[in-house]
Amino acid sequence: MRGIGKRFPGVIALDNVSLEVGAGEVVALCGENGAGKSTLMKILGGIYQPDAGEIFMDGAAVTINNVTDSMKLRVAFIHQELNVLDNLDVAANVFLGREPKNGFGLIDLKKIHADTEPFLKRLGLDIASRTPLDRLSIAEKQMVEIAKALSLDSRIIIMDEPTSSLTLQETDRLLELVLELKKQGVSVVYISHRLSEVEHIADRVVVLRDGKNAGRLSRAEIGHDQIVGLMVGREIKSTYAASKVAKTPGYLRVRNAISGRFPAKRVAFDAARGEILGFAGLVGAGRSEIVKAMVGLDPHGSAEVTIGDERIFIHTPTDAIGHGIYLVPEDRRGEGLVTGMTVRENTTLPALKKYSTCTLISRERERKVADEQIKSLNIKTPGRESLVLNLSGGNQQKVVLGKWLSMSPKVMIMDEPTRGIDVGAKAEIYRLMRELADRGGVILMISSDMEEVLNVSDRVAVMHEGKIAGVLERADCNEENVMNLAVGKTIAAARPAFLN
Repeated sequence: MRGIGKRFPGVIALDNVSLEVGAGEVVALCGENGAGKSTLMKILGGIYQPDAGEIFMDGAAVTINNVTDSMKLRVAFIHQELNVLDNLDVAANVFLGREPKNGFGLIDLKKIHADTEPFLKRLGLDIASRTPLDRLSIAEKQMVEIAKALSLDSRIIIMDEPTSSLTLQETDRLLELVLELKKQGVSVVYISHRLSEVEHIADRVVVLRDGKNAGRLSRAEIGHDQIVGLMVGREIKSTYAASKVAKTPGYLRVRNAISGRFPAKRVAFDAARGEILGFAGLVGAGRSEIVKAMVGLDPHGSAEVTIGDERIFIHTPTDAIGHGIYLVPEDRRGEGLVTGMTVRENTTLPALKKYSTCTLISRERERKVADEQIKSLNIKTPGRESLVLNLSGGNQQKVVLGKWLSMSPKVMIMDEPTRGIDVGAKAEIYRLMRELADRGGVILMISSDMEEVLNVSDRVAVMHEGKIAGVLERADCNEENVMNLAVGKTIAAARPAFLN
């Protein structure tokens, strides 16, 4: 890709950007959110057309007008935001648009399922090809996307944050798979903010900053500090910051929390005022399900919640919001945003009464709050009236955070808060989490990123098969203890989840 340029209304997304990928080479494409990584790959994937520049394959110029053109060139794109259909099963998603036909011209369902099974086994994915997508977790859906890419017999596979929702074991399997593909001559463009993965598998690193090439690193030059230096041009400090205030133990008390996924399991835990309580565990352990039951999002779930001395009753998300309990969901686009609305509208949507007089919304109040959050969270957007749909994934996540932070939360539940967010923005969000806790809030953080769990949490509650296996104090928070609890082992360091 040579001299690629791309403009959107009010912003230059790419300015004379070039990228080369050799056969059987893994090239990591790094940069902060909004740097232009996904835009560049969407041009290669046929989703966008460039305003300038050329694309060559095997030395010959090619024209990619749409996704079909890209697929004909054997380019597969695994998107950061999942492109799956929940109303279809696994096999139908893997072969969507490429369904084999039988002798009667009908879709050969038997062949689709038979052809899908080897790809699932190759990924170590223990689900049936006939499983409907709406029964799968975000991580499992992401693995289905990867299975689809494998089924295309691709020459080039673009992986945009492929491990953002995967567990350590799933991540390890994916990285092994990337190295296997490399040996088979498949080229991989790997976009990830988890720099340890980049260090492990990349042959080269290409860094973008503000829509331009910021630098390249050869295999021998690749290192965390070197990548970060090119990405952000500033030092990123350690993520963990100890609390500056005295905590109030048992400020949040949750008892008899039941989710629809584990109806026979009852979960109970305490969290202190001023604390960041991390929730760890394998995918499917029930972490997201329990917090959804807490805030009234699980129609088959329930929970007894007490804040301070007040027992509160939550039947719907509106009840939770009314009591200052807010959820930043794992699926930001599906559950956290209205992408066809502006940054301003999304920021103020949960509390329109706050910005209204006699049922009339005050645009001036809305604009003030939106501008405050854009500045505070360093949201990269042409302006408050830009559609959220046009922002990068990380900046969309910041909009989700901004709408709740503007409402002074008592309890902030953050499910995969930095999924798909660059190292610089991660540090900003961790700082905001600590500031919120220091102001007397409670942070419940669910994360599949082990480094994040260990570096950000004051304590870690580890879940196993729908129950809390134990809680680790700060001094006992290490990968070995977390993983032992996550697989159901009893360890001496584990503490009970609640006081009484």
